[in-house]
Order: sequence, then C-alpha cells, then structure tokens
Amino acid sequence: MASPTPLRERHIVRRWPATDEVRTALAAPRDDLISEVPGEEEGTFVQADGPFDGYRRTVVDEGDQLLERTTYRLLLPWFGWLFALPVRWTIARRGRPPALPGDARGRKTPQSTPWWSPPDRLTQRQLTILGLLAASSMSSAFINTLFTQTVNFAADDFGVGDTGIGVAGSVVRAGIVIALPVAVLADRIGRRKVIVAMSFASPVVSAAGALAPSFPFLVATQAVGRPLGLALDFMVAVVAAEEMPRNSRAYAVSVLAMASGLGAGVAVLALPLADISDSGWRLVYVVALIWLVVAVDMYRRLPETQRFERPHVVATRLDRRRFGVLAAIALLTNLLIAPASFFQNDYLEDERGYSATIIAVFTLATATPAALGLIAGGRLADTGGRRRVVAAGLPAAALLVTLSFSIGGPLMWLATVLAGIAGAVAYPALAVYRAELFPTGNRGRAAGLLTTSALVGGIGGLLIMGQLLDRGVSHGAVIGGLALGQLAAVGVALRWLPETAHRELEDLNPEDLAEG
Repeated sequence: MASPTPLRERHIVRRWPATDEVRTALAAPRDDLISEVPGEEEGTFVQADGPFDGYRRTVVDEGDQLLERTTYRLLLPWFGWLFALPVRWTIARRGRPPALPGDARGRKTPQSTPWWSPPDRLTQRQLTILGLLAASSMSSAFINTLFTQTVNFAADDFGVGDTGIGVAGSVVRAGIVIALPVAVLADRIGRRKVIVAMSFASPVVSAAGALAPSFPFLVATQAVGRPLGLALDFMVAVVAAEEMPRNSRAYAVSVLAMASGLGAGVAVLALPLADISDSGWRLVYVVALIWLVVAVDMYRRLPETQRFERPHVVATRLDRRRFGVLAAIALLTNLLIAPASFFQNDYLEDERGYSATIIAVFTLATATPAALGLIAGGRLADTGGRRRVVAAGLPAAALLVTLSFSIGGPLMWLATVLAGIAGAVAYPALAVYRAELFPTGNRGRAAGLLTTSALVGGIGGLLIMGQLLDRGVSHGAVIGGLALGQLAAVGVALRWLPETAHRELEDLNPEDLAEG
C-alpha cells in the first residue's frame, strides 16, 4: 500500500526543570496514543506501535533544564486536519497512569487513551484504512441523501403529489436488489475491488439525474445510483469490522457515521441551488461528481483486508437465527427512520413554510450535534457493551422524533437536535452487529441482505406515511405510530442479541478460527 505523501512534520518543544522526578518521568517510554521504545542514541525514543508515519522524541540535559523535543507525522488520509489539535494536545501532555496488563491473547494494551481516540491503539495501517473508509462514507452518504433532499423540489417541478413522492421513495429503495449481487461478489473476489468499483459507479450514475426529462426518469437513475451507494456503504462497514481491533469496532462505526454526516451535509449545503429556479434542483445532482476524487484515492491506496486474504471458509449458508434477529431489528427501526428523514423537508416546507435555504440551515444546525452522540455511543458500546446503549438510545430517539414532527418553533429545533443525539448514541452499537455476527465467507452477503431488510422496513414506512398524509393525517400522528417499531426493536435486541464487545471476530465466528 502506498503511503500518503507529502505529510507535514510537526514539532513540539518543551522545557522542564531538571529535577530527579522529571528526569525519571521523561526517561520512561510513553504508552498511550503511541508506544515508545528507546532509540539508538541516548535520550531518544521512537515509535514501537502507533499511528504515526514518523516519530522521534529526544530529551537533552541542558544543566538546570531538560529540553524535550517531539517530532511526528500523522498518518490519517482526508481527516488529519480534524485530529491535528487533539493529537498535538495528547503528545504534549505528560502523566502516566499505572500500567495495564496485556489482554487474554498477550497483546500489549495502551495504558491510557484520550477520550476522543479509540480504546485500542491503532496501527499505521489501521488508521490509514479508517481514513480512506471515512472518505468513502462521505461519498456514499451524499449519494444516499441526494434524492431524499431534492425529491420534494423535483416533484414540484414535475407536478407530483405526496403519494407520488412516497411511491418514488419506495421504488428507489427497492433498487437494493441491484446491490445484492455486489455483496455476494465481495465475498468471492474481495472487498477492495468492489469498493473501488462502487466508488466510481455510484456518483456517475446518480449525477445522471441532472438530465432527467421526467420524474420517472429521475426515479430510475436514483433507483440504480442509490443502491450502488448503499453497496459502497455496507462494504465499508465490512472492511472496518475486519480491520479494526476488537475493542474499537464500534468506535470505527461512529467515526464512519460522523463522516457520513459530513457527506450528507454536503448534499444539504448544495440544496440552496434548488432555490435558483424551478429546475435548480438539477445542479445538486451535478455536485455528485466531486466524489470521483475519493474514488481515485481508494483505487490508489486501499488494500485488501487481512482477514479476507487469510484462508477462510466460503460459507454457503447464513446463520438463520442471527440473521433473523438482525433483520427484524433493521426492519422495525427503519419503519420510523426512513419516513422521518424522507418527509422532513416536506413537513418543513408544507407545515412550517420553510424555503430550501432555511431547510438547509435547519438540517445542518440540528444534525451536526449528533456527532457528540456518535462519539459517546461508539466509545460506550466498546467499553460498556452494546445492549445497554441500544436500550437507552432507541426509545429516547423515538419519543423525540415524534415530538419534533408535532410542534413548531424553537422547541421543534431542540427536539430534533436531541433526537439526533439519542439516535446517534444507539447507532454504533446496532450497526456493528451486522458485521460481527457473520464469518468472513459471507459477511458481505449478510451486510447486503440486512441492508435490504432495513430498506423493506423503510419502504413500508414511506408507503404508510405517504398514503396517510394524502388522507389528511398529521405528520406527528403518523410518525408517532411508526415510532412503535423502535420500541419493538429494543425488545428484540435485548431478548436475542448476544454481547459482542471485547471479543474477536474469530471468537464470535468459530468457522474462521478453525480455518485460519
């Protein structure tokens, strides 16, 4: 795998009083974000394990002072700028808690990881892959958000009503059948080839919507483009599960979800283009082509997963019990999630009189704080377990989403913010199960079929909501009824899902352990 170049070298210089206590502290190798070992020169430390492409720390005695100089280059594609300050603060601070023992397999466990980082210390390879996957998550999220954000304006341009919008949303979601062969193919030829192909295909096909001469043609382009984006999305999740360490899989899901939020945010930021004219929504589809830059980078730098390259059983059957439980949860939760997101713009435009620009401001202002929930949810799911996070997050999200569709003014904005945070807390814990509970030989197929189950639930919710809205039922009443699916999903999760935190994928799937 080619290393990203060029990387900017960072320097941190600190002076300390030359006391015995400080001298002893500085002479001890770090074991937090990075694991140090003594270098060849006296007073020098280099990276033994950690996220940097280059790292060196030196301690020089200058009489009454000790000069500590740390030089490093952070290896994180696309999002290095986002973590630059947290990494700098962590490298600059001192203080070492008591050592933790190694885990059951004898691996060294970092003594202290900062709150913003994964519980495990990531390697250079893992961090590079996570950065690339996050960039792909942005691309897939844009593609998957594109039709949802623009359909109301396109429908107005073509003279289509709420029922037509609901049917269109269902047709686009039904296109998931296109993605299923892709999932099976990924289990046969590898994850990398499929992800790269989808990275190129999904934005190109989706951008064709800009040329739509009719509403059915627009729906047809997105019924192909959106499933290709979904295939990219669930294969990204598979690669993350296969490459991340056992205590950080949910954290990786939360990072990918935050990146997805940024990608969806790009679609929202482009939405004011729809206000330019009746056909201004077409310009939003043209913006999809910017994601070809990510596709090129994936082609250049994404490696195949180590678990796929190792000998493994090419499974022919899914574990029916595990699949049934996860499929039920995916269906029940999306009875609410899909129509709530799909009809939000319709609600804001028709019930609250918002323009495209105000809708964009509302969406960004209320969705951005969900990043806090993702960070907290990912770390809690990895450290405290998945099940309790699901039990707390989903019911709160259902209640708050219902409230956000029932009131107006500042309380509507607040309820939407809190609903996003609550749902974000539960998301990493639920999403990580989709890859954890299936072996390497059919992990991609399982991810595709579970995505299909989620879309079936979404289609049902969209059809129900579209029909009821055209019959005069209020948005709040419909959403309140669909929210019952969230509560049922919590019951299923607590009754039948196992706890998977702190366990290797091979422990959860003995087929891989035996073969590998």
